[in-house]
Amino acid sequence: MPKKRLRKTEREQCDITKYENAYKEVKRGTSLRRVAEIHEVNRMSLLRYIRKRGKAGTGHNEDNVSMGYVAHNKVFSEEQEQQLSKYITRCAEIYFGLSPKEVRKLAFELSTKYNLKRPAAWLENEMAGEEWFRSFMNRNPSPSVGVAQATSLSRATSFNKTNVEAFYDNLQNVMGRHTYEPQDIYNLDETGVTTVQKPDIVARRGIRQVGALPSAERGTLVTVAFALNALGNTIPPLFIFPRVRYHDHFVRDGPVGSIGTANPSRWMQDTSFLVFLEHFKKFSNASPTHRVLLVLDNHSSHIHISTLDFCKENGITLLSFPPRCSYKLQPLDRSGFGPLKKTINTACDGWMRSHPGKTMTIYDIPGIIKTAMPLALTQANVQAGFCKTGIYPYNGNLFQEVDIAPSFVTDRPNPDTGENNEIPPLLSQEIDFSPSFETDGPNPGAGEN
Repeated sequence: MPKKRLRKTEREQCDITKYENAYKEVKRGTSLRRVAEIHEVNRMSLLRYIRKRGKAGTGHNEDNVSMGYVAHNKVFSEEQEQQLSKYITRCAEIYFGLSPKEVRKLAFELSTKYNLKRPAAWLENEMAGEEWFRSFMNRNPSPSVGVAQATSLSRATSFNKTNVEAFYDNLQNVMGRHTYEPQDIYNLDETGVTTVQKPDIVARRGIRQVGALPSAERGTLVTVAFALNALGNTIPPLFIFPRVRYHDHFVRDGPVGSIGTANPSRWMQDTSFLVFLEHFKKFSNASPTHRVLLVLDNHSSHIHISTLDFCKENGITLLSFPPRCSYKLQPLDRSGFGPLKKTINTACDGWMRSHPGKTMTIYDIPGIIKTAMPLALTQANVQAGFCKTGIYPYNGNLFQEVDIAPSFVTDRPNPDTGENNEIPPLLSQEIDFSPSFETDGPNPGAGEN
């Protein structure tokens, strides 16, 4: 017998509402045979329902009054499984998800605690069976099995209600002081591009390790700074090369209008960011009479005194994201860098095919960016990033409780606000499914799952 049997007929699939309406008509005096014909139900089935309904009285429900085939070997009732499904989903939302084996152990512990009848195999293994877990997942589509993405504790806990509300309050205040059009709201972020990429290729099925010919085993990284506005326009990027001195031919093949700088660390530094701001002022037309808003992460290179003086003199308002929250709040992270990395990978693969036997260098990266940038940072993608983050159009209520759920494990009230300082409830106490599991005795007829 297959693990998931497909129903071939509609036999014994009963709509309980139809029987309840028929029951009421019979009680009003209509004959049983006539009501069965009107509602298209079997007369004897309707008679059995009326007898069950009469015995149940006013406290009837689907558990004590049911029609059709009813599962008799389930360990948990439908309501209990829904509560268990809710608990499992909540654990995953706060980044403490349960593995399939842990779910099976939890099911066994619940059946033990609430004295439910379960198969003998559960007692031997001290966990529910694999077949029960498979059936549970089919009956409850809300949870699903997947590979968890590693997330640092600081990132998970920093994206909390306090930080998010503070950012949107600051954004609202800034946009209230100055009237910014979408072409005046910019986002800046940097990303690293290496000379070695890992393209996807098609190979013979069954081969575990597939080789390719990259330009080198280890690549050299070049930092590229991108800035784009809510209208969907992009400013030519800044390239930061891992060199002591910079020469103009470094970006000879790069996007039109792009510039570069160099430092041994190859990361954004105070001097590099000031170079970018001068470049940014040129393309954004920022001035004391035409102010622009630049939202960016709170890196130390962005808040040097010379940088702040330059922004103040040229009408550039800087607004930083809360620490470790840019992965949710930054437009480039939400809809820009994902497509960009894919197109860069494809462009590097094309370069290797066009230059067989040659090694890609850092001076070829500007040309790669020139090819990939128009394909990834399209106007639709850029506008979608600003919309998904609630920056433009402004939406301070974009993120719901489920989005900030990971910070639940470290949330504590501020003692200086005079709020209730009680410790938040534990996870098992917050999702209270205990009453639904309480029974007067064992669940009759639990099958061999």
